Amino acid sequence: MRRKVERIAETIAATCASWSGILAVGLGERFEEDILDPYFVLSFDVFHEGALPDPQRRAEAFPGAGAFESSMVQAKDRFLLEDLPIRIEYKERAGVESLLAFGEAELRLLHDTGTYTLFRLQNARILRDDTGWLAATRARLASPPPRLWSGLREISETRMEHFLSDLGAAARMDDDFFFLEARAGFARSTTSLLFAVNHRFEPSHRSLDAKLRDLARIPDNFFGLWEVFLRPDIEMRREQVFEIAGIIAKSVFALE
Repeated sequence: MRRKVERIAETIAATCASWSGILAVGLGERFEEDILDPYFVLSFDVFHEGALPDPQRRAEAFPGAGAFESSMVQAKDRFLLEDLPIRIEYKERAGVESLLAFGEAELRLLHDTGTYTLFRLQNARILRDDTGWLAATRARLASPPPRLWSGLREISETRMEHFLSDLGAAARMDDDFFFLEARAGFARSTTSLLFAVNHRFEPSHRSLDAKLRDLARIPDNFFGLWEVFLRPDIEMRREQVFEIAGIIAKSVFALE
């Protein structure tokens, strides 16, 4: 099965690399998972400058592809090839270069979307990089400017406070939907803050909780409170959930 995965990954990389304007092709970390895992997917990043082939031509480039669909919102294709799920995301060089400026607008975008894009740049398996652009970009990420981490931390702290306030209001008003939304927002902002404090890029959403446990700088007794906060099956009053969130926030804000 691993040979099948490697063969298909190489075929897709070679096909994409043959198009005009392609700079590099990377493969996401999930290729190492068991193909029977429900989360398994071959996820490619194709970096380019200039126009891509249109969706029809891209579909025709992969003979035997099934259920081919191209996103109307992003430059992204999804399909099945020999029963394996394939995702290809096309990323323009200019967009990546702009993101790496780490200005105020870019920091807010990174907080909104997470730093998974940078995680993939840093950790993807390089399948094609004839220009050397991807290797050079990865080298830049090895030592990002301090403003990246301080900016992400400041934004995350502000949003944690915002969601904590919403959580308290929803608890007092007994508002089911708003409480759930605030709880999720608080959890997401907390993880973003902890990754920023540890100067680490965020992995995929599926891996966030597991990777969170690998971080070096975590408050004492954090995970005991965290597990209680996350579990909806534990019988607690909403005010108790809000109180736990307040303790978590105070301990995370105190990290140096």
